[in-house]
Amino acid sequence: MRFRYPLQKIVDLKGSEKSLAEWEYAASLGLLREQEERLDHLFRERRETEERLSRTAAAPVALAELTALQQYLDMLDGQIRRQLEEVRNAEGQVRLKQSRLAEKSVDEKVWLKARDKAYQRYRHEWLAREQNELDEMAIVRSAASRG
Repeated sequence: MRFRYPLQKIVDLKGSEKSLAEWEYAASLGLLREQEERLDHLFRERRETEERLSRTAAAPVALAELTALQQYLDMLDGQIRRQLEEVRNAEGQVRLKQSRLAEKSVDEKVWLKARDKAYQRYRHEWLAREQNELDEMAIVRSAASRG
């Protein structure tokens, strides 16, 4: 006799939900990495522009060129502020997806444990029935050999 768990579809569903949560978590990590790389790029660009402004200010140049560099720095500062917000949002999504993954993992584990317990009960009952059949056969043989 083969073990068939009546709630196997639920166990499969919980496994699928966990897999989906893993994919979502991985995607959120990828997005966070992307946002952090953009932020790093903006910081590098700002440093380079500050250095260029310092070099330009040390030499005789037109005021318009210094003003343009300063305006570019101001624009970069605005982009950096917005990008910092994007990074914070991405970090929040990572925490949310990580929490959801943990929840789905626990949920799946509960259902797998329930299935394992049902299998252990089934196996115990099956072994008990088999032992009873063997005991009956032994009794019948014993009675036949006496009679």
